[in-house]
Amino acid sequence: MHHPQITPRSTPELTPSVEELEKQERRLVFRQFTYDDAWALGSLLVETARERQAPVAIDIHRGGQQLFHAALPGSTPDNDAWIARKRRVVERYGSASYLVGARFRAKGTTFEESSRLDPDTYAAHGGSFPITVENVGVIGSVTVSGLPQLQDHRMVVEALERFLDL
Repeated sequence: MHHPQITPRSTPELTPSVEELEKQERRLVFRQFTYDDAWALGSLLVETARERQAPVAIDIHRGGQQLFHAALPGSTPDNDAWIARKRRVVERYGSASYLVGARFRAKGTTFEESSRLDPDTYAAHGGSFPITVENVGVIGSVTVSGLPQLQDHRMVVEALERFLDL
């Protein structure tokens, strides 16, 4: 007999709530963030992306300086443009680009409709996450572009969790 409730099937990825996304930001905080940390975190992301054959570009910025960049096979210059647009959202709002978009959606609107910011300059799509240092605040961002936005976001969060050993 067929029981749809127990039949294995692929399910769409569950979209995290604003509360879950805010909790990620509170957890993923550094004691410090050095040039060596940027290299190690970027290298961890490259290793993860290679294992998954993910066609992504990876970027780490601190205080207006690019500390790490890598483009993997299958990525394009368009990914670099997306990185810049997502990173600007983190710099402006001090929150993950995915969370900023989710906050607008939770209010029944979209970032593009309601932020009053140029969508060619800012993109509240998943993939850019703030680098937050204890007792300092947001000092930079780590960004992935090349996958659907929720997967970009999750790749960054997973790397931060592994890097911070949470």
